[in-house]
Order: sequence, then structure tokens, then C-alpha cells
Amino acid sequence: MNDIRRTILWVIFGFSMVLLWDQWQVYNGHKATFFPSASQSAKTASPPAASSSVPGAVPGTSTVPAPTTAAASTVPGAPPAPSAAPAPAAQRIVVSTDVLQMTFNTEGGSLVRTELLKISSDSKTGTFVLLQDEPGHKYVAESGLIGGDFPTHKTVMNFVGDKTLKDGANELVVKFESPEQGGVKLVKTYTLKRGAYDAVVRHEVVNTGTAPVAPQLYLQLVRDGNKLANESSFYSTFTGPAAYTEAKKFHKIDFSDIDKGKAEVDKEATNGYVAMVQHYFASAWILPDGVKRELFVRKVSDNLYAVGMIAPMEPIAPGASKAVEAKFFAGPQEENLLEKIAPGLELVKDYGWLTILAKPLYWLLTQIHTFLHNWGWSIMALVLVIKIAFYWLQAKGYESMAKMKAINPKIMAMRERLKDNPQQMQQEMMKIYREEKVNPMGGCFPIMVQIPVFIALYWVLLSSVEMRGAPWIGWIHDLAAPDPYFILPVVMTFTTMLQTALNPAPPDPMQAKMMWIMPLAFSVMFFFFPSGLVLYWITNNVLSIAQQWIINTRMGVPPQFNLPKFS
Repeated sequence: MNDIRRTILWVIFGFSMVLLWDQWQVYNGHKATFFPSASQSAKTASPPAASSSVPGAVPGTSTVPAPTTAAASTVPGAPPAPSAAPAPAAQRIVVSTDVLQMTFNTEGGSLVRTELLKISSDSKTGTFVLLQDEPGHKYVAESGLIGGDFPTHKTVMNFVGDKTLKDGANELVVKFESPEQGGVKLVKTYTLKRGAYDAVVRHEVVNTGTAPVAPQLYLQLVRDGNKLANESSFYSTFTGPAAYTEAKKFHKIDFSDIDKGKAEVDKEATNGYVAMVQHYFASAWILPDGVKRELFVRKVSDNLYAVGMIAPMEPIAPGASKAVEAKFFAGPQEENLLEKIAPGLELVKDYGWLTILAKPLYWLLTQIHTFLHNWGWSIMALVLVIKIAFYWLQAKGYESMAKMKAINPKIMAMRERLKDNPQQMQQEMMKIYREEKVNPMGGCFPIMVQIPVFIALYWVLLSSVEMRGAPWIGWIHDLAAPDPYFILPVVMTFTTMLQTALNPAPPDPMQAKMMWIMPLAFSVMFFFFPSGLVLYWITNNVLSIAQQWIINTRMGVPPQFNLPKFS
């Protein structure tokens, strides 16, 4: 009976790990790895039309918000009648700071490309490009006015300002001025600071007409739903829109939910931000706290999605002007950096349900790094600290396993003697456990307690951009990339098998086989995991083997390797 119970527990444990991994894939907006659902039907070729009755719709464009605020004005869906003079042609303006090269389109003063000058590309042949507007891939930041025939991100504007951050200067000011449209002129001013990935974006609305106006400012991020290049098939990270408010906190929005009309965001708020998130990087529009805004997310066209905010402005008298300042961020998900930009922005680096454990682990990892100045050694040192913290708990588990190993010969002899009488075999087995004061499950509980901590550390290492391009020693030049020679995965597999061999062999042959098959299958996945993750697992294995060896020797149970028998 006890063998059956242990076998069932092993099966439940293994199946639970499979389900946990599978649901994590789904949680991050990817297809399930082990239990994929039926493929989605093809996406519709035409987007929901912005009819003339849609409040707040921007004329003459498809990539616009469709707000539902009752106060929004009804705007004709057709573009304004063409004037006699041809509209000026749009141009692309490239401006640079010490960390960013940003490309603006004078059509709307929109940001259509951001190159992170201090961060290498995935191929290591150049710098990393986050936002871009190229054939096959669109990811841009736009803003404009709705509520009337006002300037939008489709209005061609005039550029004013410098294009390069000058030596000794701490900020670069870039300005776009729209022509008068509907009695309104819009002036966008981007203030970029040295060493910063965020910019202050001031939207000044000047009433040049003869009647008061009350426009609404919209800020949006538009991106296609394509997968990232070089995305791993063995682990998933989220790509897509996200939003944060004090009421609903941080929540990700799957592209598939937008397709189905099931995406949910706070309709009204006075704080928070909207963002586009991907592995290691993010962009975000942030309005100041206290400014009323409506959040929206929608499908713009086939495979093109928008997330944004709409902020109503107070009525502006003729000849007067009013301004709204926002922040725009486009850069790496460095927690310390994000925390300084806006409340809650660090949550774009999403640890999921293990955030409460992951954030302290990340903090501890960064503190260790300030002393060691090498992320590889810092990972190993962090695992050592965790093992020390759990030493006494894990020692209890190893002591229980050592006792099981000591009485294993007696149990095996009893099983052989009573193999034809299963009921008596179970009774004798329980009697031996009572006499020897052994709890068969005593070695499992201490391990189960530690699992959430090590899963949290797994996500810390997987999501930390600091690992990207960080070398360790010798052939490991990037802890965020797989080992090019598979040396670490081979070592990890060897240590996993060695740790399994040191454990007492289960009396049941099927259970004994499962103890070897599961670690082997698990190890295969690590051949394609980032080197930093494999290094962390190797360190954990080696320390566990050392601790188990010491405890077994201390208890008078000589370490013995139980090799598998598959015959």
C-alpha cells in the first residue's frame, strides 16, 4: 500500500510540474507547450470601422483610439476636405543623446524608431532597436487631439530644435508645431536628458480661433502581434500590451483577448500608465497622477494593436493655451531605473504570482553583484546564500532520506519474502517504519517548501536584462544565451543524475525508473536555456550533493550510488 501511495505521489508531482509549466506558457500569452488548444481561426482582414458615430474617432486614419467616454465629441469619420494647396511631405528626423537615437516622423511628430546605443542587438552586430516602423514590423508611439477637427498623429508638423545632445549639455529639446487646424495649434515638445531612457513630452494646445474649444489628448502605442525574433520554444516570456492603475494594479493584455473582444482595462482612472512589454524591454506612456484619463485597448487592423490613454482638457478660451505634460519611456527593464520614473513602472518586469519572493531575491542578487562585479559569480553566490538559509530545513530532509537508505536492504528482503502476499507486505513495511522511526514522506516536505523560492529565482534570472550580454568566464560571453558548446548543460545533466543516484532507490521498480526518467527529460530542456539559468541549477545541484554526502557520512550511512535498472 505504501509503495502505491508513493508512486501516486510521484505521478501527481510530475504531472503537476507539467501542468504548472503549461499554464505558465498560457499565462504569458503563448500557446500551451504540452496541451495546445486548437489553433485560432484566421484573423479578420478588415478592422472594426471607426464610423462617424464613434465618439472621439480621429478622421482620416485607422490607427486611432476609439474611446467610449460619454463626454467625447462626435466627429465625422471622413477625412477633411482637401485644401487647394498640397500638404507638405512628411520627413523623418533623427535625434541623438548619449544613450538613445530616436527617429521622429513629422507626420504627427510621432516616434517611429528608438535605438538603444548602449545595448547590443541580439546578433551582437550592432545596437538594439526597440521601436521601429519597417515593412513587416510596426511598433510606434503616437499622440494627438480628438473631439473636433484638430491636429492628430496624421497631421504634418514643423520640426524645431537641435538634433544632437551637445557636449556638456544635460538635455536636448525637440519640438514639433502643427499648422492651425479647426482653430487649434498643437505644439509637442520632447525633453530628452543625458543618460535617460525617458523623456518629458509636453502637449501645448493653442486656441487660435474665436470660440472656446475642449479637445481631448490621446497617447497610444501601436504594435503588430508578431512574435519576437529568436524567441525560444522551451520557455515563454510575454509580448504585448499592459496597463497599470492603482485600482486594478498591473495587468497584461493578450493579443488573442483583443481579437476576441475580451480585453479588460480600467475605463477611467487618475493614475497609472499604458505599456508595450517584451522580453527585457518595454515602452510606456505615463500621465501625472491626478490627471483624469480613460484607458483603451483595441485592434487597429489585421495584426495591428493599440493601447493608450485619453485625457480630456479644460475648455480653452480664444487666444489662450493649455498644456499637459506626460512621460514617455522606451528602454530596458532595469528595476532600479523603472522605480525612479513612475510608481509601478517596475512591474513591467513581470514575475507573476511569485513577485513577493522574486523582488527580494533580485535585490539580494544586485547587492552581491556590487561586490563581485560579475553576474555569473553573483548567481553562484546567491544560490549559496539560499542554501545556507535553508540548510537546517534541507538537512532534515536528507536525514530522513539517509534513514530510508539505511533500512532499504531490510525492506527489499521483506518485499522479496512476501511478494505473494501484498497485504502482509504493507503491514510489515509499516511496522519497520515505526520501529526505525522513519517517515517515508519526511524527505519530501523540506524540498517542497523550497520549490517556490527556486522557481522565483528562475524567473529573476530569466527576466533580468542585466544578464543580457553579461560574460562569466571563458567561453560564456552571454549569460542570457545558451551555452554555445553545451558544456554547462552536460555538467548540469551529470550533477542531476549524480544527485538522483545518491537518493535511496524506491522499492517499487516502476517508481525507481520514474526517478531516473524525469530528471533526464528535465535536463534535455536545459540544453536550450540561458547559460545563467543552467549555472544556477548546477550550483544548486553541487551544493545539494555536498550537503547530502556530509549528512549521510555523519549518520553512519556510507554514500552509495544506486544506478538505474531498466531491464
